[in-house]
Amino acid sequence: MILRNKSIRYTLLFASFMFVQFVILRLANQSGRGYLPESQQEKVYLFIQIAAVTGFLSHALFRFFTAIRGLYKPLSAAVTALLLSGAGIMLFCSPSSLFYLIVTGFSVLLLGFTGGKVYERLALSANSQRHAGLCTGIGYALAVALQFCLQLQWTFTPVLALFLFISFVLLFILIFRKDSIQTAAPEQKTAVSRTTLVSGIVITAALLIFTSYYNSYIHHLQVASGYSDYNVYSWPRLLMIPTVILFGYLGDVRGGKLLPVCTLCVAATALLNTALLGRDTYLLNMCLYYVALTAVIAYYHVTFFRIAEHTKHPSLWACMGRVVDSLIVILAFGLKISVQSQLVVLIINIAALAVTIVTMAFSGALNLSKPEVAEAEAAEKADPFPVIQKNYGITPSELRVLRELVSTDDKQAVIASRLNISVSTLRHHITSLYKKTGVQTRLALSNLVNSQK
Repeated sequence: MILRNKSIRYTLLFASFMFVQFVILRLANQSGRGYLPESQQEKVYLFIQIAAVTGFLSHALFRFFTAIRGLYKPLSAAVTALLLSGAGIMLFCSPSSLFYLIVTGFSVLLLGFTGGKVYERLALSANSQRHAGLCTGIGYALAVALQFCLQLQWTFTPVLALFLFISFVLLFILIFRKDSIQTAAPEQKTAVSRTTLVSGIVITAALLIFTSYYNSYIHHLQVASGYSDYNVYSWPRLLMIPTVILFGYLGDVRGGKLLPVCTLCVAATALLNTALLGRDTYLLNMCLYYVALTAVIAYYHVTFFRIAEHTKHPSLWACMGRVVDSLIVILAFGLKISVQSQLVVLIINIAALAVTIVTMAFSGALNLSKPEVAEAEAAEKADPFPVIQKNYGITPSELRVLRELVSTDDKQAVIASRLNISVSTLRHHITSLYKKTGVQTRLALSNLVNSQK
């Protein structure tokens, strides 16, 4: 079957979630129409962003508590089912009611929780997926293309409902199908420094401020789409499709070193166009907006998917880019950046650009040189697991278990949950490891691995 291909599963999982997210957020934007006063309507979008962030962080918080992980799968299934129900209500009901507004809040909250699970699953398999960046880009592009074709108007259409239902079915199958996306062997958790994590957040935040508000008369279109005459589904939006595929591919080239620099260049081009040509190039500004914003979206997805697996809390860091995106929208909304004068916006853009360049330089993101052969050999020698695997005939599945046993102090139930296998399967692998290596304890396994360094 087609779902046996890991790259296709990876792509379809991301595409199905992104389309579900596009539809639900689009429907959520109309909440309160005819019910809330016009002066309060813009606050609905702020409410939606807060609910989304809460959902993502709730998922990460739930994953922190190992004592309740036995409830994780049934809870996740219930959340996905409730999300489908909420989407159905939003499709069929009138937005001019308090009930619709309440359903919107809960649906977006559940969307964030489901997104946290999807992002964690993608992140845990990103480093073992050779074309993870390209798959991410293609998945996002498929969702954008389908969204554009359906146009997602305010009125309900049977075709929209059909594709939404199909996306939910795919989402449910790919999330809960056992080992549908195999996780990569986890590396040492100390591999990612705090500097790398903080730099990723700062660069993402600065680029989002920069690209979203590089011109005072182009408001953040996600906000404006529900409350003005802007048509966010006009043809310039189609530029997102080749852009996200290209920048996703850049995330796979040379370890992703080209991605931050190319993203910075696109954002800088948008600023130069605005500063030099001004308001006379409205259409060009629209095109640059979509290209620059899409490049940033590809940047933070690929970056945090790659980083997350090497942290202590992958469920948190996998969705960090998406969380920062919403937080920047909330911040900009509070500061009313979109209604400031062109001079003020230009100053903010230049400051964001400066912060981006300095942070990239400090974190080494501007270093495009290939790793030296000596460094590569040293890194290979620093990892004793391949030697152990070769010497003792350990299978890839057993190697993943071995890494967990040596690299963490977690209990068997926690390790099994992280590897998406049953405890009995985990114990079978441990017994096989003991038999092949000739040791009888977890400590002895650690000593054996350490002796190879």
